[in-house]
Amino acid sequence: MHKIIQWRWGILIGLIVLTAALFVVAPNLTKQAEQAGSFQLSEDMDSQRAQDILNAAGKSDKTISLVYEFETLGDAERADISRVIGEMKQNDTVVKDVLDPFENEETEAQLVSEDGRIVLVPITVEGSMEDINAFADDVRANILPEDETVYITGEEIINNDVNLSAQEGLKKTEIITVVLIFGLLLLVFRSIVTPFIPLIAVGFTYLLSQSFVAFFVDWFGFPVSNYTQIFLVAILFGIGTDYCILLLSRYKEELGAGHAIEDAIVNTYKTAGRTVLISGLAVFVGFAAIGFADFPIFKSAVAVAVGIAVLLLILFTVVPFFMATLKHRLFWPSKKAGEHHDSRLWEGFSRLSVNRPFVSILVVALITVPVLFTYDDARSFNTVDEIGDDYDSVRGLNLISEGFGQGESLPVQVILKQDGTLSETDIPYIEKFSSELENVDGVSGVRSVTRPAGDVIDDFYVDTQLEQVSAGLTEAETGLGDVQDGLAQVESGLNAVVGQLPAGSTNAGAPLAEAAAGLGQLNAQLGLIGQGLTATQNIPATVTQLGQVSAGLGQIEAGINEAASTLTAQGAQAGELGTGLGQLAAGVGEANAGLAQIETGINEAAAFLSDLSSSDSLRDTGVYLPEGTLTSEEFAPAVERYVFDDGTATQLEVILEMDPYSPEAIDTVETVKATMDRVVTDTPFEDATIGYAGISSINSDLNETSTNDFNRTVAIMLVTLFLVLTVLFRSMVMPLYMIGSLLLTYYTSAAITELIFVEGLGYDGISWAVPFFGFVMLIALGIDYSIFLLDRFREESINGMTVRDALVHSMTKMGTVIMTAAVILAGTFGAMIPSGVLSLVQIATIVITGLLLYGLIVLPLLIPAITVSFGDGVWWPFKQKSKDRD
Repeated sequence: MHKIIQWRWGILIGLIVLTAALFVVAPNLTKQAEQAGSFQLSEDMDSQRAQDILNAAGKSDKTISLVYEFETLGDAERADISRVIGEMKQNDTVVKDVLDPFENEETEAQLVSEDGRIVLVPITVEGSMEDINAFADDVRANILPEDETVYITGEEIINNDVNLSAQEGLKKTEIITVVLIFGLLLLVFRSIVTPFIPLIAVGFTYLLSQSFVAFFVDWFGFPVSNYTQIFLVAILFGIGTDYCILLLSRYKEELGAGHAIEDAIVNTYKTAGRTVLISGLAVFVGFAAIGFADFPIFKSAVAVAVGIAVLLLILFTVVPFFMATLKHRLFWPSKKAGEHHDSRLWEGFSRLSVNRPFVSILVVALITVPVLFTYDDARSFNTVDEIGDDYDSVRGLNLISEGFGQGESLPVQVILKQDGTLSETDIPYIEKFSSELENVDGVSGVRSVTRPAGDVIDDFYVDTQLEQVSAGLTEAETGLGDVQDGLAQVESGLNAVVGQLPAGSTNAGAPLAEAAAGLGQLNAQLGLIGQGLTATQNIPATVTQLGQVSAGLGQIEAGINEAASTLTAQGAQAGELGTGLGQLAAGVGEANAGLAQIETGINEAAAFLSDLSSSDSLRDTGVYLPEGTLTSEEFAPAVERYVFDDGTATQLEVILEMDPYSPEAIDTVETVKATMDRVVTDTPFEDATIGYAGISSINSDLNETSTNDFNRTVAIMLVTLFLVLTVLFRSMVMPLYMIGSLLLTYYTSAAITELIFVEGLGYDGISWAVPFFGFVMLIALGIDYSIFLLDRFREESINGMTVRDALVHSMTKMGTVIMTAAVILAGTFGAMIPSGVLSLVQIATIVITGLLLYGLIVLPLLIPAITVSFGDGVWWPFKQKSKDRD
């Protein structure tokens, strides 16, 4: 420290130059956070797997929507919507397609609400979030009419609004934090000069830390998010000010003891400086442990560890500079610069906690335990709640829910990708999946290649198809009856001709009589065939019999024609009869042609039934698609919409009954996943890659990731803190109840926060990121105050005091510092509340509640009570050395 004091001017100038240079050349951390995005799920997550399939297939397009609200929808409104669609289509760099709600009856039914008040215009877009939002801004400014109510919404628009809200919140937080800290320090030190010292020190730290983190993002892929800068501001200003208060207060104490300036500085850093190092190391370890998280948005808080390292450097260089340079003027214009105020409140607390530890522990239990029983750990994944109804994107989303149902706005997409091309034998399983998913509780409907409008196509099901076959056979039977009638007329005509034959026409009469008799027999046979077809539906036998009848009719037709030729050559009267016979022969031919058509139809039915009997997919699903269905013109729109990647992938859209952002939606998605895992077994899609896209699926993955990361990171953080504190305090007992007291404080403050926001304000739960960040913040920062107290206790114990006396003295000396630090740190987090970002407000509520609870109740009542209960055993398994014993 003597060298630092001696070289203080050079150190300060070097830091100023370094800070300015890095500020100029460092990348823009704000831009890096925007580019990183809100959600960065790992590749093995279901939603990310779906996105990878879509990206690989060139289907990474996104959908945003224009949402119109009318009092009445007339021709003028329809015309204006068409104009807007036409102008948007001209932007071919971002816009890939715009669906016209009035293109046909089907689209109008889907995109115009039943009351005709709300109209939805889906726009398929491509490009980065920045490109899409620039397009949206252009549409608002230059295309949409000013006299109509119309909003632009979609995931990309909402996420951008969340980012904007977070950045605006950061600016508010920075300004409020600086003003608040200056005001609090002014009250604490009653000096105009003193408040500038922490602000300058933390200002250096923040600028340097921000530059270092920005470089690390570029060089090493350091995690970054919207939370990074906000947490840097809140934590560095908070604990930086706390550490400065500890150092400046001890400096005042040393000056009050009559020490020279340099000796006062050296003594300050030997005592309070050690405490700052221990505290800083504990906080550093806490935030460094976040690096073991999997979720990048959580890992982004590891940047605070960088800030803590820089803060310790500044506290041991810049703060001593001002101490040595300003000397007593550091506290100007206070007349009592060297006076250090003991805490009467904490002295009173010590009488209870040190003298009556059991009562003190009971008081803490009565305050915290009832609140803990109310804690449900309810979590919300509603991004919309982050920014509220002040944004057009949220208003538009609410209108979609109002007009079309909550789940219609953001359906869940089930993506199936297999190696081979989809065929007619695969599609029945898609219908089976659709049917199974539609039966899941919470699902209102499913759209897929077999039900593009969401309605079941009955013609795909075998019962309908068999009804159609049966109807065809009935028609065949009717046709056979018609043929019979025609042949009966021919037979009657032949008999009449035979009766009119002139003498000498025996060569024609005998064959004609035989033909008439033959027609009668064939006609009778046709009657039996028709009856057999109706009774047994033995199609193969019917086809064979019809072939025999047809051959017989052919012979009879030839015989009649031969007789007609003979008669025609015999003279006038016989010639007329020959002409009549020719007409009768033509009638036999027509009847035979009719039989041929019937035979062809029955053959087709036979082939269809044969295919049915050999179809595995039919037996599994009850659905059958004839060959050629996929390439048919009628089926083309469904294939184009729901089949992609050269026919190897398909998607199903699952529409939920509830808000896609709600906890119930997450539960439904989990059921959907379990259902798909079950129904794909023993199907052609058993080995297919399955992904789930959509906000509800993303939130399902967020729930799993955040829960796993919370459990793992908490365990790593607590174990690491325990080991560090064990080494620094040379005790395994003390770290246990220090950490235990903070766990009690966290869960109590989390329960209070849940009561406020869930029971009081009606939210679904606490925002999903809040428990993680709230825990890390409170544990890492709260440990500081127990270190402040217990490190002073350790110091006094070394100086020869008993456990009781050391506790009372430490509480009296440190009470004001700890309460002041807690209030200031709570104030810096309080500066996050005006940000308007719900998760930040909730994190601030947990941390503020926890810090005040810890600083005013748990730390002064519980920690001393437990410490005095252990007595000298508090140092187990080590032995605390005392100067008196040396």
